[in-house]
Formats: sequence, C-alpha cells, structure tokens
Amino acid sequence: MATLLRSKLSNVATSVSNKSQAKVSGMFARMGFQAATDEEAVGFAHCDDLDFEHRQGLQMDILKAEGEPCGDEGAEPPVEGDIHYQRGSGAPLPPSGSKDQAMGAGGEFGGHDKPKITAWEAGWNVTNAIQGMFVLGLPYAILHGGYLGLFLIIFAAVVCCYTGKILIACLYEENEDGEVVRVRDSYVAIANACCAPRFPTLGGRVVNVAQIIELVMTCILYVVVSGNLMYNSFPGLPVSQKSWSIIATAVLLPCAFLKNLKAVSKFSLLCTLAHFVINILVIAYCLSRARDWAWEKVKFYIDVKKFPISIGIIVFSYTSQIFLPSLEGNMQQPSEFHCMMNWTHIAACVLKGLFALVAYLTWADETKEVITDNLPGSIRAVVNIFLVAKALLSYPLPFFAAVEVLEKSLFQEGSRAFFPACYGGDGRLKSWGLTLRCALVVFTLLMAIYVPHFALLMGLTGSLTGAGLCFLLPSLFHLRLLWRKLLWHQVFFDVAIFVIGGICSVSGFVHSLEGLIEAYRTNAED
Repeated sequence: MATLLRSKLSNVATSVSNKSQAKVSGMFARMGFQAATDEEAVGFAHCDDLDFEHRQGLQMDILKAEGEPCGDEGAEPPVEGDIHYQRGSGAPLPPSGSKDQAMGAGGEFGGHDKPKITAWEAGWNVTNAIQGMFVLGLPYAILHGGYLGLFLIIFAAVVCCYTGKILIACLYEENEDGEVVRVRDSYVAIANACCAPRFPTLGGRVVNVAQIIELVMTCILYVVVSGNLMYNSFPGLPVSQKSWSIIATAVLLPCAFLKNLKAVSKFSLLCTLAHFVINILVIAYCLSRARDWAWEKVKFYIDVKKFPISIGIIVFSYTSQIFLPSLEGNMQQPSEFHCMMNWTHIAACVLKGLFALVAYLTWADETKEVITDNLPGSIRAVVNIFLVAKALLSYPLPFFAAVEVLEKSLFQEGSRAFFPACYGGDGRLKSWGLTLRCALVVFTLLMAIYVPHFALLMGLTGSLTGAGLCFLLPSLFHLRLLWRKLLWHQVFFDVAIFVIGGICSVSGFVHSLEGLIEAYRTNAED
C-alpha cells in the first residue's frame, strides 16, 4: 500500500514538474531566449518552431506518450512543448511538419543524405559561371580601357574572390560552446539576418529583386547575342537581326513548359567544352596573326565616357556570388572552399586577360562588341553557329532560376502569397501559370529587339546588379554581422570595396544608360 501511494505521488510530482518546465520554457521562448541543446545548429534552425510548440504546451494539461516510456515504469514522458530542451545522448528530432521537413533534401539543415560534391566539382561549377559566353565582350572592354582594362580584369578577380569568401563567412556564427556552426543557408537568409529585427524580410526582398533582374537580363543577353551572331554569320540573307532574335525566341518558347532541368543539364558539359574549343579557335587565329599585332594601340589613357561601361562588362563576367552559399553547403569538405575559390579565380583571371589582350591586339580599333564578329566569313559562320547553339542551350538555366524565384516570392508563401499557386494539387502547371512563363519569354524577346546592344546591356547589368551582389552587399553584410570579430585591415578592405564598388556601379550605370539612349536615337534616325 505504501509503495503504491509513493508511486502515485511520484507520478503526480513528475506531471507537475513537466508542466511547470513547459510553462517556463514557453515563457522564455516568447521572450527570445533559447535554451542549450546537444546540437546548437539544430537549435538555431528551429527557433521559430520552439515558440509555437511551447505555446501549445501551455494549453495542454496532460500529454500522452507516443512511444515507449523514457524513464521508470509509470512515469510520464516529457511534455511535447519542452521536447527540444530535454538533455540526452541522442540529438533532438524535429517535430512533424517542421521547417526541416518542408525544406526537404535540398534544405541546408534538412537533406544530410544528399550526395555531396568534391572541391574539384565545385570549382567546375564556379568556372562555368565565370568563364561563360560573356568573355566575348572583354576585348571590347580593352578597347576603351587599354592597360587599365587589363588591370581591372585582375582587380575584379581578386575582389570577387574575396567577397565570395566573406559572404560564406556570414553563414556561420559561434554557438555557446565557442564552436563555429552554419546557421544560414542562402544569400537571402544573410540579407534577412542583417535587417532583423526591425525589417526581417526586407533584405531578402532586395536580394530577390536584384537576382531576378540579373537572371532576366542574362536571358535577354542570350537572345541578343543569338540574333547578333546569326545576322553577322549570314549577312547576305534578307533577314535582319531582329528577325533572327524572333526565330531564336521561337526555339526557346518550350522553356515555358520546364518543370526541372534534368533534360537541359545533360547538355551543360557539352556546351562548356564547346565554348572552350571556340575560345581556343579564336586564340589560335589571333596567334596566327601575331606579326600584325598592334601593341602601340594599347595605351594607358581611357575613354572617360565608355570606360565605365567596360567596368560593368568585366564585373558581370565574374558574377557567381548568388549560388556560392548553396555550393559551399553541398561540398564534402567545406574547409576546401577558400582554396577552390583561389584557383578558380586565378585561372579565370589569366584566361580572361590573355583572351582579351590577344583578341584586341589582333583587331585593335576594329574590335567589335562580340569579338567573333571580327573573324573572317568562313570561320565566323562555323564559330557563331556553335555559339548560338550554346546560347540557346544556356538560356533555360537562368530562365528556370528566375521563374523559381518569382514563384517562391509571389506564389508559394501560403498566406503571404500575392497570387494563387501556379501548380494544381496534382502538380500540373496551371494555364495562367504557363501564360506567365510564356510572357516572360516574350518579354526577353521584346527587350532584345528594342535594345539589341550586347556590350551596353552587359555593362548596364554588371553595373546595376553585378556590382551590388558581388561588391556592395557582401562587404556590407560582413561588416554588419561580424563587426565585433573583424580586424582593422578587414574593416578597411570591406569599406574600401563598398566605396569603390558604389562609385563604379553608379558611374557604369549612368554611362551605360547614356550609351543605350544614344544608340536608340541613332537607330531611330536610321
């Protein structure tokens, strides 16, 4: 009898203790405090979920066990509202319906079973981003910048490499044990952290807008370069550059039906290899004319009006910061990220500098916006057809990324969505969602028709979004999030990059816009 009485008293005491702990934990969660766990990274990831769970715990008198008892026989299990605060040998599990499960395998804190990539594979992805088709406009930058343009190619490589590293540093923080853990998973998350607590979503919206502008402008550039290359490859045909752009867009219209990039990704390696082959062919032709190189044309003076456009062109050719957080999060050895960034940007700097200089020395003042237009007719047609094929196959990548950003920002945020979802319950794309995608393809066509100037558009995009995403925001975020841990020279570098990047961005944007207005007036007069 005494034993039974003690058992009942023990059960009642345990229940009261658990409910008291749940109330205290819920109160502290609402006040913004986070209790210690065995895995601090999980604690950071589920801060919002804890507040919701503890508020549920306050409304519950008795919670039944969902599995086997955790302690002595007859003892009540831990209250659900306090499940993340229970100490034990195992790591706490996320509750059903939590953000981890919503993020799926692609989430930073969720998909630990997702296959990781090596440093070489990560370097290949970065190389694809910064060694793409847009290097074809670099000789045009040397035309207006001379040796200073070459220096800018090196300087931009150094700065973009540095800002890529400090952007990744903003993903990490020290926990209560002094360990550095990854608490953020994207560029948007970093931006939101910088604007919290007053404007917790403002930074992410700014980054999303900049990202959409850059992706859509990249699509426009692919249409522009396709029309330009085909027009200059077959000048005898009665087909204008605008007509070639319309034909290219007709080929690209099926991109509106894309649900994933499995089919397109099969061609990515082939496109990259083809691009390297084309670069080698151009350089080989230039080397065959080495006797006629115009070294005297490369000077130290700059064209004040057009050189800022060159800055935008060079910066745009190095943009890769948008996907670096995701890339680093999927590396087998994240500690190798810095080394990977070093050798990829050194290689890009050397190859871009040599390509731009050799091409400019060959054609000097006759250098055109797209350097392949300077090749002889027979070679130009073959090279340009390959380039057009590469441009058309590259178009779906930024297009699909832009569509995803738009859908997640405007159509897939539950009660926060501005418009209803683009997909039905069965996963099929709705008719009006397909119409919006087609409208985006048509928009890129209209821009390519009315602004068919590759170098000017590239300079405008690089000055507007490239400088912001590569120079301004990373340095600003680094100062904002890690101010107390930065050394004086790191603060100096960040401030200098922000000031120089801001000046170059404003100057390049203004001059690129002036160049576009002048070109538009000239076309209107013709």
